[in-house]
Amino acid sequence: MPFTSDLRVFVGKNVVLSSAAPPTPATIETSKSTGRVTAVHHEARPKGAYADLVSEDYIDAGDLYILPGLVDAHVHLNEPGRTDWEGFYTGTRAAASGGVTTVVDMPLNSIPPTTTVAHLETKRAAAQRQCWTDVAFWGGVIPGNQEHLVPMVGAGVKGFKCFMIESGVEEFPCVTEADLEPAMEALEGTGSTLLFHAEFDDHSHVPAPDAPSDSTLYATFLASRPPAFETAAIARIIRLQALFPALRCHIVHLSAAAALPLIRSARAAGAKLTVETCFHYLCLAAADVPNGRPEFKCCPPIRGADNREALWEALADGTIDCVVSDHSPCVAELKRLDDGDIMSAWGGISTLGLGLSLLRTEARRRGFGIERVVRWTCEATAEHAGLQERKGKLAVGYDADLVLWDPDGELTCGEQITKETLNFKNKLTPYEGRTLRGRVETTVLRGRIVYDRAGDVRAGNRGTVSQGLSAG
Repeated sequence: MPFTSDLRVFVGKNVVLSSAAPPTPATIETSKSTGRVTAVHHEARPKGAYADLVSEDYIDAGDLYILPGLVDAHVHLNEPGRTDWEGFYTGTRAAASGGVTTVVDMPLNSIPPTTTVAHLETKRAAAQRQCWTDVAFWGGVIPGNQEHLVPMVGAGVKGFKCFMIESGVEEFPCVTEADLEPAMEALEGTGSTLLFHAEFDDHSHVPAPDAPSDSTLYATFLASRPPAFETAAIARIIRLQALFPALRCHIVHLSAAAALPLIRSARAAGAKLTVETCFHYLCLAAADVPNGRPEFKCCPPIRGADNREALWEALADGTIDCVVSDHSPCVAELKRLDDGDIMSAWGGISTLGLGLSLLRTEARRRGFGIERVVRWTCEATAEHAGLQERKGKLAVGYDADLVLWDPDGELTCGEQITKETLNFKNKLTPYEGRTLRGRVETTVLRGRIVYDRAGDVRAGNRGTVSQGLSAG
């Protein structure tokens, strides 16, 4: 009987082993049976050091970079109920094509929403045997469901999201402070996290007399969601959090740089407050958004270039912890592409498969190395989702999730947008026409190739659905 080794080896000249250091030569040994990293050597070991390995189990990345698999902690997969918008199969397939090996699914836009243990199990059942990445779940806080929160913690959700402004879907209404206080009390001793869509409209905002009103103008939409919505919400979150100081609170998709002083002050006072922003807020600016193009609409909105640079500064100094996609797709009809009505269109940007290239392109322009990108999209997102013991690093005991990355490869988002180049379901993106630097060549999930640019995704190498504190 021929000898069969349990070992699979990945070797590279440019391996990101730490977000605190640039790429270095390294060899990563993995177990095929467990899908875990078993050893890391700080040298690129030759094939001769593994004479018993068959060639397919010795993967030499050459000059390509080896990165940890990304953890995208803010994704709307929408299944069941709105699978025509996106689903587990198409969404995770797109994620894998962009180097994402774990996604954490948001509780709304599916029907039912993830607001009870029974609804969570419905979603898990829908995901089985469909996922190209590992998948974990956020739960939801809505009016009146506080008695379901602790059981959902026990059932494995990574934390809970709520809206302080209408969500856009009737199954997931926004919460008031009267709803939040019992929910926060229930969660405070659990070690869980409460995530906030931090926009609050107290109806005190009065548009300027000369404010635009044409619903196809981006300026009209931008004026309708001012930074004051975000600062008002975050001030309320900070005040509520002081009543429940052991509970970590998290601001999703921060857009308004005007809120940064509030966040810095709260943290200086000891608040357990974390913050994310999104690829689109770091890569786009309001002046570049054409009128009549609802594919650029998201909530909160893309703001000005100065605001964008302030977000980059906050990311660099640690005020903003991590970067996520907030992949929030819909069918073409809801984007109102026929009449360009931005005000009436669904607010969400599709990004799965593009985020690493987008962020690396913009980070490089600002002098940030790939190791900082790894911190923002791998390590910090894994920590945020409670997956830091298994995901986000190339280290012994961690899942063998990694990406072979061509730092100089071009990813063109233009005429080449086809079913073959983008894998999410509805091919609508504001990045059409962009050429990005850096391209994923291969994505590996727990030691198995799930995406290869030459051969696309690999059938049979599917991910798993989280049942507890890890996605593995």
